[in-house]
Amino acid sequence: MSTKSQRTDPRILRTRQLIRDAFIDLLEEIELEKITVNRIAERATINRVTFYLHYRDIPDMLEKMADDMVNEIQAIYKDVLDQSRSIDPDWFILVKMLEHIAENSKFYKVLLASKRIPVFTERLLKLMVDVINSKIEKRGASPSASTVSVPKDIAIWYGSSAFLGTIAFWLRNDMPYTPLFLAKQLSVLFRLDQNQTSSN
Repeated sequence: MSTKSQRTDPRILRTRQLIRDAFIDLLEEIELEKITVNRIAERATINRVTFYLHYRDIPDMLEKMADDMVNEIQAIYKDVLDQSRSIDPDWFILVKMLEHIAENSKFYKVLLASKRIPVFTERLLKLMVDVINSKIEKRGASPSASTVSVPKDIAIWYGSSAFLGTIAFWLRNDMPYTPLFLAKQLSVLFRLDQNQTSSN
């Protein structure tokens, strides 16, 4: 999932994908504490030595998987900003992000639902906080910004938590709505919320 894929040997990417998929499969079946490097290697059809060529241990693997997840979403964000000239970039980013999550639904469903591996939720939450903070600051600089006063930090906490909570429920309910439909509904909700926030 890394944005470094253009510079990385395809065999390395394939091996990391096998390791990641094996870990996700195991996490669906057993507790995190019972997952070992041996089990991951066996499920990924590689040997232990190959695992250690890529990761120091399981915690290191989790950190790097979380890095890859954030890098990929950031790449989507950047690509949309680079390409969108005549459309609303916020809307297009939301659609592309939801499409990406849908395409990797097993990964996100397992890791966002797992309270034993908070690094993924924490990284996504930080990313959303940064995005929402940027949007609020831009709105605050706009002459049309709302005069209704809600402290910025509360708006950020609310917006980032609401977004991640919605995504988690969407995944847990087997994505009953398409990414496009969900993006439309979230856009309506976010526009309503924007009327209540300020950059105080």
